[in-house]
Amino acid sequence: MSPLFERLGVKYPIIQGGMAWVAEAHLVAAVSAAGGLGVIGSGHAPADYVRTQIRAVKAQTDRPFGVNVMLLSPHVEEVIQVIEEEHVAVVTTGAGDPARYVPRLRAAGSLILPVVPSVALAKRMVRSGVDGIIAEGMESGGHIGSLTTMALVPQVVDAVDLPVIAAGGIADGRGIAAAMMLGASGVQMGTRFLSAQETQIHPNYKNAVLKAKDVDTLVTGLYVGHAARVLKNPMSRAYLKMERQIAISGTDDYAGVEELGNGALRRAVQEGDNEHGSFMAGQVAGMVDHVQPAAAIVDEVAQQANQLLMNSPVASAWLQ
Repeated sequence: MSPLFERLGVKYPIIQGGMAWVAEAHLVAAVSAAGGLGVIGSGHAPADYVRTQIRAVKAQTDRPFGVNVMLLSPHVEEVIQVIEEEHVAVVTTGAGDPARYVPRLRAAGSLILPVVPSVALAKRMVRSGVDGIIAEGMESGGHIGSLTTMALVPQVVDAVDLPVIAAGGIADGRGIAAAMMLGASGVQMGTRFLSAQETQIHPNYKNAVLKAKDVDTLVTGLYVGHAARVLKNPMSRAYLKMERQIAISGTDDYAGVEELGNGALRRAVQEGDNEHGSFMAGQVAGMVDHVQPAAAIVDEVAQQANQLLMNSPVASAWLQ
């Protein structure tokens, strides 16, 4: 167990991704109670919502948990204040540099783990005074960079002196074991938890993930600088077609695609809108084929990883 996770007092070095609109109190509490680290997805939600979610988790478990903060949120200042007041164990961050908030969060007892898609950003985060790095490959669902997890994680591990958490394309114990071999101290999983019983998403969203095959995701937003991996559906295909046409025409009028994307994740999560919703999921969606309690997911992947790392015939062959 990495010292980072020992400090947190969690049983397994498994972080549940702080998915906006998806990772709320029911799922977070279940993951933390099972020995992982549940993380509330604050997205662009106001501070009152975040406080309500934090207190709902505390009412269900006394285990540590975290909050994911989108630093471009219009409510970020108020959300940080709530996290300070509630003394949340871990803060994961995205879409920006948390440097200005690090002293405040540290004083409140929080560990800070930014999500990064490159070595350069990992180094920058180290200078900000964070406690670890979540290196996320392009296999993941939602907003992504351009490097795969296999390529990104070992380079970040070599570049920084902090614990590195591998994310992107991890859905079972094999992925965890592979991440550990790359030098990671733990993993973050998002897509696998979309199928958890406790995940409060619309049945259409959950069913779309369960039915997905290995090639059923695509990346939108490449032309506008906001790449995101989502499941294929009418909305994502229309979005991709529209932005390609704009790129070919040589114009920079992206108002149409922005309008198409506004509120699309909420429509997927809350309304299950198969036509106009954005169903964010990673490339491992094809490995997620049944619903089970979050505790069963955590225990299953942890035990599989442990057996592979302890008894791998491949490792034994290399050692001979």
